[in-house]
Amino acid sequence: MAHDTEKKQRLHLVFGGELTTLKEVHFRDLDKLDIVGIFPDYESAHVAWKAKAQMTVDNAHMRYFIVHMHRLLDPENE
Repeated sequence: MAHDTEKKQRLHLVFGGELTTLKEVHFRDLDKLDIVGIFPDYESAHVAWKAKAQMTVDNAHMRYFIVHMHRLLDPENE
């Protein structure tokens, strides 16, 4: 059981990959997706997303995303 003083976990997944076109989200090669990690809150996920996005700024087709996993796990409470 979680303590009342603990911050509620809101899991976020950060991942990215190279897109086939700039007009839609369609990955060139699913086997080459970069799974950055799962983070306990949006703030830490955003830090990881920003770092990866900045590392690939020279490749216009490379995109990173933050997925709000907590919304998928518990959609009724969002």
